[in-house]
Amino acid sequence: MTGRRVCVADFEDEARKVLPKSVYDYYRSGADGQNTLADNVAAFDRWYVLPRVLRDVSTVDLSVSVLGHTLSMPVCAAATAMQRMAHPAGETATARACRAVGTGMMLSSWATSTIEEVMSAMTASPGDGGVLWLQLYIYKDRALTLSLVHRAEKMGYRAIFVTVDTPYLGKRLADVRNRFKMPPHLSMSNFTSASLAFSEDNYGNDSGLAVYVANAIDPALSWDDITWLKKHTHLPVIVKGVLNGEDAVQAVEHGASGILVSNHGARQLDGVPATLEVLEEVVEAVRGRCDVYMDGGVRRGTDVLKALALGAKAVFVGRPVLWGLACQGEEGVTEVLELLKEELRLALALSGCRSVSEVTRSLVRRVDFTSRM
Repeated sequence: MTGRRVCVADFEDEARKVLPKSVYDYYRSGADGQNTLADNVAAFDRWYVLPRVLRDVSTVDLSVSVLGHTLSMPVCAAATAMQRMAHPAGETATARACRAVGTGMMLSSWATSTIEEVMSAMTASPGDGGVLWLQLYIYKDRALTLSLVHRAEKMGYRAIFVTVDTPYLGKRLADVRNRFKMPPHLSMSNFTSASLAFSEDNYGNDSGLAVYVANAIDPALSWDDITWLKKHTHLPVIVKGVLNGEDAVQAVEHGASGILVSNHGARQLDGVPATLEVLEEVVEAVRGRCDVYMDGGVRRGTDVLKALALGAKAVFVGRPVLWGLACQGEEGVTEVLELLKEELRLALALSGCRSVSEVTRSLVRRVDFTSRM
């Protein structure tokens, strides 16, 4: 480590130095011109916080209930694929860190640790917090898809976050240039065949993952598949990848227990809105019928505060977790999560909020750029 890490950006700077270029590019990049990637972060600067004062903030409660489980803070680890590319312990290290901090982790279907390994790592770790959810892609092979769900149920995962924005993989130019593929000593550990484990070597000149998705993931998905999934699991189903009110209403009508406002880390379709920009539209559309969560661009405690004020029940962070993992494994992830936790505590206190429940829409105002003309 070249210096003290005091913000998420410091972790990314260090991670860039220690990760192989193709791995860093895979984690870091967005689709096409990466305009949405930049805007996911920039969107938070378009909102002011309007603090209240003299409110006795000597104690601040960050706890929140997410899908029936109390977490120490409304910041959770997002599903990010192939974490053992960042550190040998991969997803098991992230799970241990989430338990230590007392928050939730969404495990990617494309993990380099199995569903069983990650749950074992979490439950065997010190601490009394932590909960695991499974992120799910719906494969062309429906039996295979349900096998992942049933394994998650058996191991005590608490919800299924089904990704709905990936009928095909977005064009990520860095991955195409690098002909991205899994390092030969790794595989998507939840699958046994080489083709589904992403451990083959015959992907041609494209991003190997783009070829993988075209071969394995079902582009014919419709809202009926949410109904189908709900019939085959007792776990809550959260729809991940909604960016407008119309789809939010559809999700509720098809029985979703929650909605994750997400543009897939800006990795699918460049030119879509930053997630913060459409969060309030989704919240208003569901009218309290289910919880709404958000990911994309969260890098500071004030970002979390603004997302909560606009209606998110909790936020998910992906790349910051990967940077912590690359820097120092479990300790690095713990450090990132604790950093965000303390930044949020300070943001709440300085805005006059003694608990997450005191964060309301009146706390934020959109910047009026026209007044600066």
